[in-house]
Formats: sequence, structure tokens, C-alpha cells
Amino acid sequence: MKATARAHTNIALVKYWGKRDQELILPQTDSLSLTLDPFYTDTTVEIDPTLAADQLSIDGNQVDPSKMGKVERVMDTIRSWSQQNHFARITSTNHVPMSAGLASSASAFAALAAAGAKAYGLQLARRDLSRLARRGSGSATRSIFGGLVQWHRGHDDQSSYAEPIMEKLDFGLEMIAILVDTSAKKVSSRGGMQLTVKTSPFYKAWKEVVQTDMSNMLAAIKDKNINAIGHIAQENALRMHALTLSADPGFTYFDGDTIKAMHLIDDLQAAGINCYYTMDAGPNVKVLYDRRDRSLILQRLGDVFNPDRLVVASAGPGVTYL
Repeated sequence: MKATARAHTNIALVKYWGKRDQELILPQTDSLSLTLDPFYTDTTVEIDPTLAADQLSIDGNQVDPSKMGKVERVMDTIRSWSQQNHFARITSTNHVPMSAGLASSASAFAALAAAGAKAYGLQLARRDLSRLARRGSGSATRSIFGGLVQWHRGHDDQSSYAEPIMEKLDFGLEMIAILVDTSAKKVSSRGGMQLTVKTSPFYKAWKEVVQTDMSNMLAAIKDKNINAIGHIAQENALRMHALTLSADPGFTYFDGDTIKAMHLIDDLQAAGINCYYTMDAGPNVKVLYDRRDRSLILQRLGDVFNPDRLVVASAGPGVTYL
């Protein structure tokens, strides 16, 4: 009747940008991500037969029922799968800035799916838990697992799920998040994707780019080649963000500090320091590198950005129950 789960955020190294089914959240392409240790969400789901609707509290603040559409979609799926009709009290605590391009929705809906399924007595394999989390947020399908994770595009609900490529990394891939702006973004990921798919003249080419990037990224991971992983991730991110500029109307998630961080990483690369950047739907920049170079990179970044805004992230775990 009650369960608590923790799920960590993930950052896509090969991006998913666009859906072909808005209800089931079926993506246009495969994607691949790294689950991050420092950022996570804890969620408790408690069934209460006296409730007339689900109730949600996030960080101590009650959420208006009119803003619970995606939560209700997950909870209704859980009720359907479990053949129960009682509503629940949902309490969620975020240890990650929301709506700032740090994948708070990924950890939030992965934790909700895991806690909800357990509270309602579902014994789901992780593949099915991944499918359930996908109903709330596409990127949540990957946060069920730790480490490096691939989300298969699939062709329907059953075939679109994530699976781990390497849950426990045995090589030195790490990430530094540069928190240039943690306020809510002006264009939501969902809205930005819809506009891009509908209006960008380059979207067809993007799907072909992702197919090639996925193949190259899987080979780079197999070889544990951090430089190749970083290079592919950086180019893939730039091409994704080029799509937003090519939409009608065009838009960007970058701000001045985003560009400053990108130029700084370019300068470090030119100086022979192997590090690479990637950005999701938000201004914050994530730097990929070999952990042997962490101190040097932190020092160089700290010369430009407040060290308090630099967060070192190693590979995080999959969903756990508390």
C-alpha cells in the first residue's frame, strides 16, 4: 500500500529530440544516456481508499490538480495494469533543479513509476518499469537503469524501452555540470520538440544523424574510448540545438554563459586537454572527460565560473527502493 523509490537523472549523449506518438511518448529515434550520481528524486506513493483523486506534493508544495496530467497518465496506467482503482498520496522530493535542462523529469517519473508499481503490488521486470516511466517522460525510461543506457525507439508500446549498455562503468568517464542558470526554462522540452518536428526543414536529416551517431557511440563505449564518446556527444548536441534554431519560429536554450562555457571547452581542447561538452534542453553545460584530468579541468573551469556552480558527476545507479 506504500512504497518509496529513488531514481537519478540522466544526460543524453546521443539525444532524443522529437516524438512520433505524444500519448505513449514513442520517440523518433533511439538515444543513449549516462545516469548521474549527484542528482536524484525520492518519491513515496501511498494508496488511500478515501481519496477521490491522486494528490501530489513536490518539495513540500501541493500541486494543483490541473497540472498533474502526466502524473495521472502514469498513475492511471498503474491502476490499469494492477486492476485497482484506488487513488494515492504522492510525495516527491527533488535533489535536482527543476525545468533547467538537468533532466529533473527523468528522475521524477522514474521514481514515480517504481514507487507506484510497488505500492500497487505490481511485480514488473525492469524493461516494463522502463515502459511505464516512459508514459510520464521520455527520458525517464532511461533513468530506471544506471550507467550507460540505450533507449530503443521501437515501433509500439511493447518495443519502446531502455536497457543498460554498461551499468557499472569500469573506465574513467566522468562529467562536470556547469550550472550557469538553474531557473525554469522559457520553452519546455515537450513544446520545443513538437515545434521542431513540425517546422524544421532539417528534421529528416537529424534522424539519419542519430542513427549514425548511435552506431558510432556503441562502438566507442565498447572500446572504452572516452575521447570518441566525448566527440560524438558534443557533435550530436550541437546538431540537436541547431534544429531549434531552424524551427519556425526559431529558438534556443543557450544564454551568454552557455556560449562562454562552450568557448572555454574549445580553448581547453586546443590546449591539448581532452574534454567535451553537451547540453540538453536548457542553458547548463555538461563536460565529459577522463577522471584522471578532473583536477586540471576543475581548476580551469573555476577560473571562469564560480566553483560552487561546478558539480562533479560520476555514473549513477538505477532505481532503488528506500
